[in-house]
Amino acid sequence: MIEVVSAKNSSRSQHEPARPGGPAGDRVTYVGHATVLLELDGKRLLTDPVLRRRVGPLRRQGSDPPAEVTERIDAVLLSHLHLDHSDRRSLQRLDPRVPVLGPPGSGQFLRRAGFVSVTELAPGESETVAGLRIEATRAEHRGRRHPLSRVEAQAIGFQVAGGRRIYFAGDTDLFGEMRSLAPGLDLALLPVWGWGTSVGAGHLDPERAAQAVAVLEPRIAVPIHWGTFFPLGLARWRPEFLRDPPQRFARLVAELAPHVEVRVLSPGESTSLSP
Repeated sequence: MIEVVSAKNSSRSQHEPARPGGPAGDRVTYVGHATVLLELDGKRLLTDPVLRRRVGPLRRQGSDPPAEVTERIDAVLLSHLHLDHSDRRSLQRLDPRVPVLGPPGSGQFLRRAGFVSVTELAPGESETVAGLRIEATRAEHRGRRHPLSRVEAQAIGFQVAGGRRIYFAGDTDLFGEMRSLAPGLDLALLPVWGWGTSVGAGHLDPERAAQAVAVLEPRIAVPIHWGTFFPLGLARWRPEFLRDPPQRFARLVAELAPHVEVRVLSPGESTSLSP
Protein backbone atom coordinates (compact mmCIF):
# COMPACT_ATOMS: atom_id res chain seq x y z
CA MET A 1 0.00 0.00 0.00
CA ILE A 2 1.55 3.30 -1.05
CA GLU A 3 1.45 6.50 0.96
CA VAL A 4 -1.84 7.02 2.76
CA VAL A 5 -3.09 10.40 3.94
CA SER A 6 -5.80 10.10 6.56
CA ALA A 7 -7.26 11.92 9.51
CA LYS A 8 -9.82 10.59 11.94
CA ASN A 9 -12.28 12.16 14.32
CA SER A 10 -13.80 9.81 16.88
CA SER A 11 -16.99 11.84 17.23
CA ARG A 12 -20.10 10.93 15.21
CA SER A 13 -23.27 12.87 14.68
CA GLN A 14 -26.06 11.60 16.88
CA HIS A 15 -28.35 10.88 13.93
CA GLU A 16 -25.83 8.56 12.26
CA PRO A 17 -27.01 4.94 12.55
CA ALA A 18 -24.72 2.44 14.23
CA ARG A 19 -22.77 0.34 11.76
CA PRO A 20 -23.09 -3.40 12.34
CA GLY A 21 -19.85 -5.28 12.64
CA GLY A 22 -18.95 -7.48 9.70
CA PRO A 23 -16.85 -10.63 9.68
CA ALA A 24 -13.15 -10.16 10.27
CA GLY A 25 -12.50 -11.52 6.77
CA ASP A 26 -14.24 -8.64 4.99
CA ARG A 27 -11.77 -6.95 2.66
CA VAL A 28 -11.39 -5.19 -0.66
CA THR A 29 -8.77 -5.81 -3.35
CA TYR A 30 -8.05 -3.13 -5.93
CA VAL A 31 -7.45 -5.35 -8.97
CA GLY A 32 -6.95 -2.29 -11.18
CA HIS A 33 -8.86 0.45 -13.03
CA ALA A 34 -12.52 -0.10 -12.01
CA THR A 35 -12.06 -3.81 -11.25
CA VAL A 36 -12.41 -4.45 -7.53
CA LEU A 37 -12.83 -7.72 -5.64
CA LEU A 38 -15.18 -7.26 -2.68
CA GLU A 39 -15.16 -9.96 -0.01
CA LEU A 40 -18.15 -9.30 2.23
CA ASP A 41 -19.92 -11.69 4.61
CA GLY A 42 -18.01 -14.60 3.08
CA LYS A 43 -19.13 -13.73 -0.48
CA ARG A 44 -17.00 -12.54 -3.39
CA LEU A 45 -18.20 -9.82 -5.76
CA LEU A 46 -16.24 -8.57 -8.77
CA THR A 47 -16.85 -5.14 -10.29
CA ASP A 48 -16.30 -4.14 -13.95
CA PRO A 49 -13.91 -6.99 -14.81
CA VAL A 50 -11.07 -5.90 -17.12
CA LEU A 51 -8.33 -8.48 -16.70
CA ARG A 52 -6.30 -8.48 -19.91
CA ARG A 53 -2.92 -6.90 -20.60
CA ARG A 54 -4.26 -4.85 -23.48
CA VAL A 55 -7.66 -3.28 -24.18
CA GLY A 56 -7.69 -1.49 -27.54
CA PRO A 57 -4.87 1.08 -27.48
CA LEU A 58 -4.47 0.82 -23.71
CA ARG A 59 -1.70 -1.23 -22.10
CA ARG A 60 -1.76 -2.52 -18.53
CA GLN A 61 0.96 -1.14 -16.30
CA GLY A 62 2.47 -3.65 -13.90
CA SER A 63 1.67 -7.33 -13.53
CA ASP A 64 -1.48 -9.11 -14.66
CA PRO A 65 -4.20 -9.90 -12.09
CA PRO A 66 -3.68 -13.34 -10.50
CA ALA A 67 -5.96 -16.13 -11.70
CA GLU A 68 -7.60 -16.50 -8.29
CA VAL A 69 -9.29 -13.11 -8.73
CA THR A 70 -11.91 -14.82 -10.92
CA GLU A 71 -12.38 -17.91 -8.72
CA ARG A 72 -15.49 -18.56 -6.59
CA ILE A 73 -17.20 -15.34 -7.65
CA ASP A 74 -20.75 -15.02 -6.30
CA ALA A 75 -21.80 -12.07 -8.50
CA VAL A 76 -20.46 -9.60 -11.04
CA LEU A 77 -21.46 -5.93 -10.85
CA LEU A 78 -21.19 -4.15 -14.20
CA SER A 79 -21.60 -0.37 -14.11
CA HIS A 80 -21.72 0.37 -17.87
CA LEU A 81 -20.57 -0.86 -21.27
CA HIS A 82 -17.54 1.29 -22.03
CA LEU A 83 -14.66 -0.83 -23.31
CA ASP A 84 -12.50 -0.14 -20.24
CA HIS A 85 -15.27 -1.40 -17.93
CA SER A 86 -16.90 -4.27 -19.83
CA ASP A 87 -14.25 -6.17 -21.76
CA ARG A 88 -15.91 -9.18 -23.40
CA ARG A 89 -12.81 -11.40 -23.34
CA SER A 90 -12.25 -10.65 -19.66
CA LEU A 91 -15.88 -11.47 -18.87
CA GLN A 92 -15.50 -14.79 -20.68
CA ARG A 93 -12.85 -15.83 -18.14
CA LEU A 94 -15.62 -16.06 -15.54
CA ASP A 95 -18.00 -18.93 -14.89
CA PRO A 96 -20.99 -18.27 -17.19
CA ARG A 97 -23.33 -19.34 -14.38
CA VAL A 98 -22.26 -16.42 -12.18
CA PRO A 99 -25.12 -13.90 -11.72
CA VAL A 100 -24.37 -10.60 -13.41
CA LEU A 101 -26.08 -7.34 -12.45
CA GLY A 102 -25.88 -4.57 -15.02
CA PRO A 103 -27.61 -1.37 -16.11
CA PRO A 104 -30.68 -1.10 -18.34
CA GLY A 105 -29.69 -1.96 -21.91
CA SER A 106 -26.79 -4.27 -20.98
CA GLY A 107 -28.66 -7.60 -21.03
CA GLN A 108 -28.12 -8.53 -24.67
CA PHE A 109 -24.40 -7.76 -24.50
CA LEU A 110 -23.98 -9.86 -21.35
CA ARG A 111 -25.94 -12.82 -22.71
CA ARG A 112 -23.86 -12.75 -25.88
CA ALA A 113 -20.80 -12.88 -23.64
CA GLY A 114 -22.15 -16.23 -22.39
CA PHE A 115 -23.83 -15.42 -19.08
CA VAL A 116 -27.07 -17.23 -18.31
CA SER A 117 -28.17 -15.22 -15.25
CA VAL A 118 -28.40 -11.53 -16.11
CA THR A 119 -30.40 -8.89 -14.25
CA GLU A 120 -30.76 -5.30 -15.41
CA LEU A 121 -31.15 -2.77 -12.59
CA ALA A 122 -32.21 0.85 -12.99
CA PRO A 123 -31.22 3.35 -10.29
CA GLY A 124 -33.24 2.63 -7.15
CA GLU A 125 -33.90 -1.00 -8.07
CA SER A 126 -32.30 -3.79 -6.04
CA GLU A 127 -31.68 -7.52 -6.06
CA THR A 128 -30.60 -9.91 -3.32
CA VAL A 129 -27.72 -12.11 -4.43
CA ALA A 130 -25.89 -14.55 -2.15
CA GLY A 131 -27.54 -12.92 0.85
CA LEU A 132 -26.35 -9.41 -0.04
CA ARG A 133 -28.71 -6.62 -1.04
CA ILE A 134 -27.39 -4.91 -4.16
CA GLU A 135 -29.01 -1.65 -5.24
CA ALA A 136 -28.29 0.30 -8.42
CA THR A 137 -27.51 3.98 -7.91
CA ARG A 138 -27.46 6.87 -10.30
CA ALA A 139 -24.28 7.67 -12.24
CA GLU A 140 -23.64 10.87 -14.18
CA HIS A 141 -21.94 9.31 -17.20
CA ARG A 142 -22.72 8.53 -20.83
CA GLY A 143 -23.24 4.85 -21.58
CA ARG A 144 -22.59 4.33 -25.32
CA ARG A 145 -20.09 1.46 -25.69
CA HIS A 146 -17.81 3.52 -27.92
CA PRO A 147 -18.38 6.58 -30.15
CA LEU A 148 -19.17 4.55 -33.30
CA SER A 149 -21.20 1.84 -31.56
CA ARG A 150 -24.95 1.45 -31.68
CA VAL A 151 -24.82 -0.40 -28.38
CA GLU A 152 -25.82 1.87 -25.53
CA ALA A 153 -26.77 1.20 -21.93
CA GLN A 154 -27.35 3.44 -18.98
CA ALA A 155 -24.47 3.96 -16.54
CA ILE A 156 -25.06 3.11 -12.88
CA GLY A 157 -23.22 2.62 -9.62
CA PHE A 158 -23.93 0.07 -6.91
CA GLN A 159 -24.61 0.04 -3.20
CA VAL A 160 -23.93 -3.32 -1.52
CA ALA A 161 -25.43 -4.00 1.90
CA GLY A 162 -24.61 -6.89 4.20
CA GLY A 163 -22.74 -6.74 7.48
CA ARG A 164 -21.24 -3.55 6.05
CA ARG A 165 -22.42 -1.06 3.45
CA ILE A 166 -20.28 -0.33 0.39
CA TYR A 167 -20.69 2.15 -2.46
CA PHE A 168 -19.05 1.42 -5.82
CA ALA A 169 -19.44 4.49 -8.03
CA GLY A 170 -18.45 2.95 -11.37
CA ASP A 171 -17.80 5.98 -13.57
CA THR A 172 -19.58 9.17 -12.60
CA ASP A 173 -19.40 12.87 -11.96
CA LEU A 174 -20.98 14.53 -8.94
CA PHE A 175 -24.78 14.38 -8.84
CA GLY A 176 -27.34 15.78 -6.44
CA GLU A 177 -28.75 12.46 -5.25
CA MET A 178 -25.31 11.36 -4.03
CA ARG A 179 -26.16 12.82 -0.65
CA SER A 180 -28.94 10.25 -0.22
CA LEU A 181 -26.32 7.48 0.03
CA ALA A 182 -25.03 8.93 3.33
CA PRO A 183 -24.64 8.43 6.23
CA GLY A 184 -23.64 4.93 7.28
CA LEU A 185 -21.24 3.90 4.51
CA ASP A 186 -18.34 1.73 5.58
CA LEU A 187 -16.52 2.07 2.27
CA ALA A 188 -16.72 4.28 -0.82
CA LEU A 189 -14.89 3.19 -3.98
CA LEU A 190 -14.52 6.36 -6.02
CA PRO A 191 -12.88 6.97 -9.42
CA VAL A 192 -10.24 9.69 -9.26
CA TRP A 193 -8.77 9.63 -12.78
CA GLY A 194 -8.78 7.55 -15.96
CA TRP A 195 -6.23 6.35 -18.50
CA GLY A 196 -4.79 9.55 -20.01
CA THR A 197 -3.60 13.03 -19.17
CA SER A 198 -7.04 14.51 -18.53
CA VAL A 199 -10.62 13.60 -17.67
CA GLY A 200 -13.72 15.26 -19.01
CA ALA A 201 -17.37 15.63 -18.15
CA GLY A 202 -18.93 12.56 -16.59
CA HIS A 203 -15.83 11.71 -14.56
CA LEU A 204 -14.50 12.45 -11.11
CA ASP A 205 -11.03 13.92 -10.79
CA PRO A 206 -9.21 14.23 -7.43
CA GLU A 207 -10.97 17.49 -6.56
CA ARG A 208 -14.48 16.35 -7.38
CA ALA A 209 -13.88 12.92 -5.82
CA ALA A 210 -12.82 14.62 -2.58
CA GLN A 211 -16.01 16.68 -2.70
CA ALA A 212 -17.93 13.42 -3.11
CA VAL A 213 -16.25 12.05 0.03
CA ALA A 214 -17.33 15.14 1.97
CA VAL A 215 -20.92 14.43 0.87
CA LEU A 216 -20.88 10.65 1.35
CA GLU A 217 -19.01 10.60 4.68
CA PRO A 218 -17.83 6.97 4.47
CA ARG A 219 -15.69 5.41 7.16
CA ILE A 220 -13.08 4.49 4.52
CA ALA A 221 -12.52 5.86 1.01
CA VAL A 222 -10.46 3.96 -1.58
CA PRO A 223 -9.59 5.70 -4.86
CA ILE A 224 -10.01 3.58 -8.01
CA HIS A 225 -9.86 4.09 -11.80
CA TRP A 226 -6.22 5.17 -11.86
CA GLY A 227 -2.73 3.80 -12.40
CA THR A 228 -3.66 0.72 -14.44
CA PHE A 229 -4.02 1.45 -18.16
CA PHE A 230 -2.19 3.97 -20.33
CA PRO A 231 -1.76 4.39 -24.08
CA LEU A 232 1.42 2.87 -25.48
CA GLY A 233 4.45 5.07 -24.78
CA LEU A 234 2.66 7.63 -22.62
CA ALA A 235 3.76 6.01 -19.37
CA ARG A 236 7.36 6.79 -20.27
CA TRP A 237 6.76 10.46 -21.04
CA ARG A 238 4.07 11.40 -18.51
CA PRO A 239 4.33 8.85 -15.67
CA GLU A 240 3.00 11.31 -13.09
CA PHE A 241 -0.56 10.58 -14.21
CA LEU A 242 -0.08 6.96 -13.17
CA ARG A 243 0.77 7.82 -9.57
CA ASP A 244 -0.24 11.37 -8.59
CA PRO A 245 -4.10 11.47 -8.75
CA PRO A 246 -4.80 9.28 -5.68
CA GLN A 247 -2.24 11.15 -3.59
CA ARG A 248 -3.82 14.46 -4.51
CA PHE A 249 -7.22 13.00 -3.69
CA ALA A 250 -5.99 11.88 -0.26
CA ARG A 251 -4.57 15.31 0.56
CA LEU A 252 -7.83 17.01 -0.44
CA VAL A 253 -9.94 14.59 1.61
CA ALA A 254 -7.75 15.35 4.64
CA GLU A 255 -8.80 18.99 4.20
CA LEU A 256 -12.48 18.55 3.30
CA ALA A 257 -13.42 15.48 5.34
CA PRO A 258 -10.69 14.84 7.93
CA HIS A 259 -12.82 12.24 9.75
CA VAL A 260 -12.65 9.92 6.69
CA GLU A 261 -9.77 7.48 6.36
CA VAL A 262 -8.29 7.29 2.86
CA ARG A 263 -6.50 4.10 1.89
CA VAL A 264 -4.56 4.32 -1.36
CA LEU A 265 -4.08 0.82 -2.76
CA SER A 266 -1.79 0.06 -5.67
CA PRO A 267 -3.29 -2.28 -8.28
CA GLY A 268 -3.25 -5.76 -6.77
CA GLU A 269 -3.24 -4.66 -3.12
CA SER A 270 -5.89 -5.48 -0.51
CA THR A 271 -7.07 -3.96 2.74
CA SER A 272 -9.25 -5.26 5.56
CA LEU A 273 -12.54 -3.52 6.25
CA SER A 274 -12.35 -4.27 9.96
CA PRO A 275 -12.02 -1.19 12.19
